[in-house]
Order: sequence, then structure tokens, then C-alpha cells
Amino acid sequence: MQKTLIINAGSSSLKWQLFAMPAETVVASGLVERISMPGSIFTIKYGDHQKFEKTVDQLSQSQAAQMLLDELQQLAIIESLSEITAVAHRVVAGGETFKQAVAITPEVLTAIKQLSDFAPLHNPMEARGIETMAKALPDVTQYAVFDSQFFTDLPEMNAIYSLPYDLTQQYHIRRYGEHGISHGYLTGRAATLLDQPQSEVNLVTLHLGSGSSLAAVKAGRAFDTSMGFTPLTGVTMGTRAGDVDPALLPFLMKVLKTTDPNEIMTLLNDQSGLLGLSGVSSDMREIRAQEATNPQAHLAIEIFINRIVKYAGSYLTELKHVDALVFAGGIGEHNPKLRQQIVDELSIFGVKLDADLNAAGQEGVISSPDSQIKVLLIPTNEELAMVRQVAALQN
Repeated sequence: MQKTLIINAGSSSLKWQLFAMPAETVVASGLVERISMPGSIFTIKYGDHQKFEKTVDQLSQSQAAQMLLDELQQLAIIESLSEITAVAHRVVAGGETFKQAVAITPEVLTAIKQLSDFAPLHNPMEARGIETMAKALPDVTQYAVFDSQFFTDLPEMNAIYSLPYDLTQQYHIRRYGEHGISHGYLTGRAATLLDQPQSEVNLVTLHLGSGSSLAAVKAGRAFDTSMGFTPLTGVTMGTRAGDVDPALLPFLMKVLKTTDPNEIMTLLNDQSGLLGLSGVSSDMREIRAQEATNPQAHLAIEIFINRIVKYAGSYLTELKHVDALVFAGGIGEHNPKLRQQIVDELSIFGVKLDADLNAAGQEGVISSPDSQIKVLLIPTNEELAMVRQVAALQN
């Protein structure tokens, strides 16, 4: 049976699933956490609740990809690599060049690299992953599915910045948004759970993880989103600062005595966010563990919640009517206390959680019956969304 391997490389994680096609059955899945950090965790789930786990220090993204192919064979999940007939990669930035999934050619790979200005933490890493897989599986067609494509039709009032309009047009400056594969999946799945046509649902979707973003969905289509020209802006993230005054760039260059703006971009992308605020880690679990005893850890969580509430509140106002708030992403799915804290801060909108449903953490409605807006918990499934887009290209 033909199999499609879906690669979803985040800024500090690599998720993957191996699908038997056309049944869309997951044969195996896995996760590499804490990429390029101490104690990288490599996990594979397969068969009848079987699990393989290994810890490797400072495992790089390319090493993780090669380890994946090796272990699939060693664990007899596949007999040979020839069973894999397609590989699809999540690519964060497609800019205005790519508005749908495509088969990867040398020209496409070059374009992905050239779009790195729009996603400096992601596109270079994803391009390396594509090259790694091309070497390991030279006869297999690879595909790129773009995280920005869900947001290509944002209304212009939400898509562009208040810059001179001719500069916006000349240099294609706009809010591209990211996590679009996730926000798109969440929109479709929420419509199903709400028993409404997707074309009629209004949502605020919260993809909260090492990288975090919110989206306003109006009549089933993207209406606004927190990430912008690059994935740096928006809410506070694992290592990314989120929204900051752009005048900080020349100020920091001055006080840090540097003439290289890339040094400041590295500070904002890699050394800020939860890591910079807490002084502990970019991992919410580690920060939570010190929350009660470390004032900086406590402050980091407060700021993380505050920035999410500001965006969610503005989207609830912008949309005027909202059918549901949707929590997803590694932090959004697995942190009931954080979900409660966020919803509590949005109480002015009449939204309430059911404590038992929230604690249970199962997919579906987790709001109380008297909540004026439903709250949904949906484990995002970017891999399923991607495999369906690839199948459409193959047919």
C-alpha cells in the first residue's frame, strides 16, 4: 500500500505522520521535541499502542529527519523506504508566490529559500529538511504545503500596514500570517462540531504553542490574524517577542553598540518571549514548574496570557458575532489551567468554561451551558489537512 509521509517542522519541534493512502489511515506518528536544545526527545507511536522513545542531546532538525527514516525500518513499520511514495512538508512562508500546495522542483526549493525574509526561523530549516529528504528518498516526489495560504485573501484593511501605499504595493508588504494549515483545519473541524456549514461560522481560533497565533474567521474564511509580515509579530511566544515598537530596533542597535540589524533580529526571534522574560526556558512546562517561586516565571505567564487576551478580545469585537473560541496547539491543547485563565479574562463577553470538561481535555465543547459563546478544544491535525491537499494534487 502506498504511503505518504507528512513532515511538520516547527521552530522547536518536528511532528510527523505516516499515512496509508488512499485510506488516510495513520500507520505511525511521532514527535521530536526540544530540537537543538538539551534533552531532545524522539518519540514514535505505532502498531497496537507500541511506543519507541529516545533522548538525544541537541538533536538537529536534519538529524531528526534521518533518524525518523532509519527507525521506521528498524521497527519494521515499513519493510523498505520504497513504500513511501510522497513526502509533504509544511512550509511557513509562501508569500504571494504560493497560494496553494505544489510539487517541489528545484525552482520551488529556490523560491522557498528566497522567501526566508518572511520566516527567518522556519523557511531555512524547512528547506534543509526538504534537501535531507530528497537525498534520503531521491525517487519520491516531495510537496510543499504553505502555512500562509489560508490568509492570502485577508480583507485589505487587515492585510496591509499604515505605510505609504506605493511602498506596500511595490515591495509586497502585507500581513501574511502563519499557522494557516492549523487555522484552516480548526475552522473546518469546528464547523462540524457546531453542526453548521463552514461558510457560516464565525470563530476566534487560538493556536498556542512554541509559536502562537490567533485568527479571526468570518463566514468560514480568514478575516484577521495576529502574525504579520513575518512570524515574529503578534502574541508573546516561546522565544519570539511578539509585538514591539519598531523604534526599539535602532535604539537597541545604539545601546548594544552594533551596526548589524540581524543581531537585533536574532535577539527578538531567539532570545525573547517566554525564554527572555522568565530566564528559565521557552518551554511552558518548565516555566510553570517555577511559577510559584520565581517572580520572572510568574511574570512571563502573566504576559503570555495578557497578549492573547488582547488579541482575542479585539477579534471578538471585530467579528461582532462569534460562534466559538477554539483552543489548539501544544500549549492550548494540554494546559487546562491556562485555558481557564484566558477565558476568565474574557468574562466581559459572557464566555465561561465548564471546569470538568476543561479538565478532561477531550475534543469538543468545554464551555458551560450558560456561556454566551461556545468554547471548543480541538487537537489540531495539520498532517491530515496536508495529506488531503497532496492527494488532491496527485489525482
